[in-house]
Amino acid sequence: MAWIIFWIVVYLILILVLSLRHVNTTDMESYLVNNRKTKTFPLVATTLATFVGGGTSMGLMAMGYESGLAAVGIGVAYVIGFFILSRFAAKMNETGRRETLYSFPQYLNNRYTNPDDPKFARLFSSAVSGTNIFIFFFLLSAQFVGMAALLKFAFTIDYIPAAIISCLVVIGYTAIAGMSGVIITDMIQFLIIIFMIIAIFIPGIYEDTEGLTRLNELPENMLNGTFYGWVFLIALPLFLSPSVLIRMDLWQRILAAKDGKTAKRVSIISGLGMLPFYIIFPLVGMTLRIVLGDTIEANDVTYLFLERHSDIGLHFLNAIDVTNVFMKQHIAEFILGFVVVGLMSALMSSGDSFLNLVSISAVRDFAGWRKKASLTDKKHVYKQIRIATVIFGLVALAMALVLPKIVDLMVVGIATIVIFVPVTFLALIKDDVYKYRMAAIYSIISGFVVNLFFFVWGTVTPEQFQAKSSFIPAFIVASVVLLVGIRVNKSRIH
Repeated sequence: MAWIIFWIVVYLILILVLSLRHVNTTDMESYLVNNRKTKTFPLVATTLATFVGGGTSMGLMAMGYESGLAAVGIGVAYVIGFFILSRFAAKMNETGRRETLYSFPQYLNNRYTNPDDPKFARLFSSAVSGTNIFIFFFLLSAQFVGMAALLKFAFTIDYIPAAIISCLVVIGYTAIAGMSGVIITDMIQFLIIIFMIIAIFIPGIYEDTEGLTRLNELPENMLNGTFYGWVFLIALPLFLSPSVLIRMDLWQRILAAKDGKTAKRVSIISGLGMLPFYIIFPLVGMTLRIVLGDTIEANDVTYLFLERHSDIGLHFLNAIDVTNVFMKQHIAEFILGFVVVGLMSALMSSGDSFLNLVSISAVRDFAGWRKKASLTDKKHVYKQIRIATVIFGLVALAMALVLPKIVDLMVVGIATIVIFVPVTFLALIKDDVYKYRMAAIYSIISGFVVNLFFFVWGTVTPEQFQAKSSFIPAFIVASVVLLVGIRVNKSRIH
């Protein structure tokens, strides 16, 4: 425990330095999109950190423990999705620069609303931002669950106080640093994750599975990816891949790129770079399933694996023939403390990214910002964003306490967002979509309602429906409603 406290102190000092660096910023462009000057490596690092770090990495390990290689299907879907994104990334960046966009909901609002119809503009804005915020509560709550799971083991405290501590840390940093701070912490997180994969996860997997030969001990449906059924596996590349186009966190990073070419380059590199993570992390969970059986909580997989393989430093000392008793006695705890706090920083980084996004979106679309509104009262805007950060952080904490399963939170969060794919794709390929505004709002609302219905149904009666597959009927309904609306609109014109 002493070394964990040591690393926490080191990390808090680092966070304090970063916070002081960004606390005095008065530049809205810096706070929201890092001045739109971000280069390729920082953007790739922050994108990969968001998609493979924090709660996602722990969720994939837990999912691997529960269902095996089904989690790899998510990675394959994302690779396809990032190549789809690369087709539109330059246009998204250039549009954002030209129209001073700060978020994905703002883009949809600009396409489907008109200042001459403020009543509909408020309705559409509320539907888009409200649904997005609801979805990101799941992803944010997953970060709190992951942090709480680590704190629970590290300090032998109960889940509830651990979750509360996690929430307060994320709220505090997010309220101060903004997007600039998010990018910096994401880069730190990315480097720590790379270290853990090379030094701990790959050697640990190889050792425990005896060169992967013991994977054959797992059930067939965990090895072929069909644990949740063939429908779930097939639906991932069909329906989840396009969701990359409408991830609010990705839009913010595309908007932060220094130009369209950088945005496209980041999309391609990020897509290729994330697949290895989506293979290794599930293998961690599968490894523990082989070694420890099916009796542990899926949320605890990450810490138990790290604890099991934190003696890498001792192996190194033995290899170079170091005889110092103190070093040999403490090296395992030193390494465990580093990786646990490093993973907690990854969770915090993803958490502050999600919280930053929903706060910006809420202030932009619920607190009175309009398409052509001036941002002259910057202090008032900052205050509103920080108030929203506190409120939404507490709401996500409540969700983490009510739904403490990281796999369910992660899958529902990343899949539900597909309901925005039809209206977004239409806006990207056609210039004048305002005439389809009613079809767009019906598409979003119907998709959300259908997804919520099937998710609740699957949660209450899992033997009848797999809750993780609720995005499939939601995507289909949202697409059909939009297509029917377009057809009706065209028939009226003719």
